Amino acid sequence: MRLGMVGLGRMGANMTRRLMQGGHEVVVTDLSAENVKEIAGEGAVASASLDDFTAKLGKPRIAWLMVPAGDPTEQTVLALSQRMEKGDILIDGGNSYFKDDVRRSKLLRDKGIHYVDIGTSGGVWGLERGYCMMIGGPKEVVQQLDPIFKTLAPGRGDIPRTPGREKLSGTSEEGYVYCGPSGAGHFVKMVHNGIEYGMMQAYAEGFDIFRNAASKELPEDIRYDLNLPDIAEVWRRGSVVSSWLLDLTAMALAENPTLSEYTGYVQDSGEGRWTIEAAISESVPVDVLSAALFTRFRSRQEHTFAEKVLSAMRQKFGGHVEGKAGKNA
Repeated sequence: MRLGMVGLGRMGANMTRRLMQGGHEVVVTDLSAENVKEIAGEGAVASASLDDFTAKLGKPRIAWLMVPAGDPTEQTVLALSQRMEKGDILIDGGNSYFKDDVRRSKLLRDKGIHYVDIGTSGGVWGLERGYCMMIGGPKEVVQQLDPIFKTLAPGRGDIPRTPGREKLSGTSEEGYVYCGPSGAGHFVKMVHNGIEYGMMQAYAEGFDIFRNAASKELPEDIRYDLNLPDIAEVWRRGSVVSSWLLDLTAMALAENPTLSEYTGYVQDSGEGRWTIEAAISESVPVDVLSAALFTRFRSRQEHTFAEKVLSAMRQKFGGHVEGKAGKNA
């Protein structure tokens, strides 16, 4: 199939490469002319502007957006909608808020343009491993795009089949799934990322316990100088806590057991916040996911004013004088 890719960052560029390896023709555009030149040198069709981009797509046009969520996506959708026609398809494969998808799909529907939202997971490894995709939008339109999804998805690979799965139909075993109408794809990806926060936090806290098992504050007979890279590695082999996230942790610890090149500052993508908001609106308790999100907030601060208030109260009611410890004490 012939389609266009808007945005040639780490994800967009590698998705373009995977599509071309699968035999698709891909027209590309990006704010960076250098990015366009590089991927065009690998076989993509370069374009110099959005007008040039849409002109080279053919009809019906299929444009896949891989740009930052929020205003960049909003502006790109609006700009493309002015250049697309009835029957064209616009795909947002970034990390947009699902309510924005619902609004945009209604806006484009009035113009006869189909809107598909796709939560895409795979990161920088997607070119090699494939991309897990969670898809929302008009079902009949999604079905037209199936050859694209088959190419981008990991396929069944060597993952053992889930017992009982042979009785069920669908594409989920291939690595992509239709979730429902507009917004459903990004809703599922949003919760996926919220769960990811919780899993990452659990690993992080566990390894922090290991790191401090040799603390001089512990009785000498229960101090343990543990080999963190070895623990991560052995857990990868037969443990119930094995996962791709653990694989990546083991890789990082093998490279540098102290992780000294990392500051501990942890950003959040926004989807973790939206997951908590969805849970609140549904009255669903999410103790782990909310704590994981708040820990990321905490990673970006020195001692907070709230902690200073706590320290002041302890001093006032009990005469406790806090030590002048460092940031992470």
